Amino acid sequence: MPIYLLGEDPELFPPPEKADRGGLLAVGGDLSPERLLSAYSQGIFPWYSRGQPILWHSPDPRFVLTPDKLHVGRSLRKTLKAGVYDIRWDTAFADVITACASTPRPGQDGTWITDEMLEAYVTLHELGFAHSVEAWAGGELKGGFYGVSLGAAFFGESMFAHAPDASKVAFTTAVERFQAWGFHFIDCQVETEHLARFGAEHWPRKRFLQALGRALQEPTRRGRWTEA
Repeated sequence: MPIYLLGEDPELFPPPEKADRGGLLAVGGDLSPERLLSAYSQGIFPWYSRGQPILWHSPDPRFVLTPDKLHVGRSLRKTLKAGVYDIRWDTAFADVITACASTPRPGQDGTWITDEMLEAYVTLHELGFAHSVEAWAGGELKGGFYGVSLGAAFFGESMFAHAPDASKVAFTTAVERFQAWGFHFIDCQVETEHLARFGAEHWPRKRFLQALGRALQEPTRRGRWTEA
């Protein structure tokens, strides 16, 4: 199946159903806010490594967590109850994405968060669409994650932990907040064992796109998020 080469129009993507069996849909373009927001609204996201052109994906199936299906294990509940970490929102976005890019991961050589991607998501954060949820202890950032919010959908991008359960506490706290806010789902993109334990599951692309359409009918919580 041919891969679509993007042109100058930031809103023009091929239908997600045109992706190849691995989820690759298109190549090229840029990481402007207009193109990124258009991509997310169509169920598409960038994912590539240094030295590659920008690659755009829409995998089938999609890995998704609905807030009502969040599973929290017994040991993590103890950590949450103990209040080991102070959870903050949008206070250190650039630090979170930088830590996600620089933290070594088993089985991975390098990072897919390139310098241009880091800069692009910091811009989205400044525009009020990208957010970080952070776990702090002793005045230091110990873990967290970031992603993009549109309508009643949150698109998770990456997380890191420099202390036990730090990212898990941040994620659990956020998902519980998302449920209170009426978010429909958290897009986890592709399967990981870590997210599967939280209750994420595979959705066929068609189901995901239909759910995304409904979520985008809701207003976006744009701007800095706070603990309230």
